Amino acid sequence: MSDTSKSPAGWYSDSEVPGGLRYWDGLTWTDSRLAAPDAPALSAKRSVPKATWIVGAIVVVVLALSLTGGFGSFLVMLGIIALVTGIYVVITRRRSWARLPASRAFGAGVIVAALIVTGVGGGISAAGHPQRPSSVNGVALEPATTADAPTITPTPTATTDSEQNDPAAVTQASELASVVAADASVTSGTASEILATLAVKGRAPKTGYDRVADFGVAWLDVDRNGCDTRNDILARDLSAITKSGSCKVLAGSLSDPYTGKSIAFVRGESTSTAVQIDHVVALSDAWQKGAQQLTSAQRVSLANDPLNLYAVDGATNEAKSDGDAATWLPPNKAFRCEYAARQVSVKATYGLWVTQAEHDALSSILGGCPDQRAESSAFTPAAVGKTVPVPAPVVEAPAAPEPQQVAPAAPAPVVPEPAAPQPDPPAAVDPGPSVSYKNCTEARAAGVTPLYRGDPGYSSKLDRDGDGIACE
Repeated sequence: MSDTSKSPAGWYSDSEVPGGLRYWDGLTWTDSRLAAPDAPALSAKRSVPKATWIVGAIVVVVLALSLTGGFGSFLVMLGIIALVTGIYVVITRRRSWARLPASRAFGAGVIVAALIVTGVGGGISAAGHPQRPSSVNGVALEPATTADAPTITPTPTATTDSEQNDPAAVTQASELASVVAADASVTSGTASEILATLAVKGRAPKTGYDRVADFGVAWLDVDRNGCDTRNDILARDLSAITKSGSCKVLAGSLSDPYTGKSIAFVRGESTSTAVQIDHVVALSDAWQKGAQQLTSAQRVSLANDPLNLYAVDGATNEAKSDGDAATWLPPNKAFRCEYAARQVSVKATYGLWVTQAEHDALSSILGGCPDQRAESSAFTPAAVGKTVPVPAPVVEAPAAPEPQQVAPAAPAPVVPEPAAPQPDPPAAVDPGPSVSYKNCTEARAAGVTPLYRGDPGYSSKLDRDGDGIACE
């Protein structure tokens, strides 16, 4: 300790304790000591404002959600947040929620960086979602739908009700076409009369429905003419068609029955769907209204029966989906009578029922066209007609002449008795004009389909594919 013998009483540095103090009473050192005081804190820690925690949490959630749209969407959102933050600093010259320096120069730098990040993110997003062309080969395309979304492979899989591409190869159905109706007489009459024969029940569950397993792949060759069903219907419903070979339709013009507009069909990966093949009675709807009880051959026939198929506008077909007459009708009101008659004809042919709402909708439509005829399927056996014998004409013999009275005075000369008059020969029967039919519907109503070349009523205009069999 330092020499304090002459020092007054007080606290002095304690040589034994660094930084400590010891009390000098003026004569001697006492045992009173003071420890070294604590060093002052360099600086007090600043607490983070609650606003920073709240805004930061919101930003993290927004950025996490943006990742669902891809990395490009994440960068765009990050750039927008940074842009807003930089503008705030520049305008207010105050620290932002992100605790950026309150400097306009620093805020301007953040704005520039934010614009760059946003641009990069936008470029990445655009590259991942190419725009759909508005036309291909001069043919205007319909507005994009979910069916236009790019797929991993261009080869379609037959898993839905609306397979709109040709199969890789024509596959003949393993069984002959089969329907529930015994013969065409089941659908002989007006559509209203046939509707009255359909059972009215509730819709069954869709459980177990599988397009391929239950109704076969699209599209099979059920009529065994060597062409798949899709090309058969395109050839039937399109005009001015161009073909590759005997089956594949490359181009044509459709007068769409559902919308009333004209559609140019051009085969192509992105253009073929402009014209689609619609099942008048959707297969999933049929499954819930009796098709579960059909045989495999009958379900495959239902999926490929020309009676149940129309070539139509693609977008309208997708809007219909699997709706029945109670939930969807063609926008073209002039076609609704024929559409309702087709639905009734298909359901009668395959023994399907209708719901009460569906029955009421069909009845309301057909009430406005009571003479609309039902149609028979080409797969339905022809009705066996009953022949009524025509009696031969009866020719009456002329009455015998009365005898002449002879005066007794003068005997009459003997006159030979005239020979009995012979009946006139029957008139030759006029065979009448040759049989002809305006269309296959009229031929089916007469119960003579199919017509083979040489049969009465056969005409090349009824034989669309030129195979010698009309209205098959």
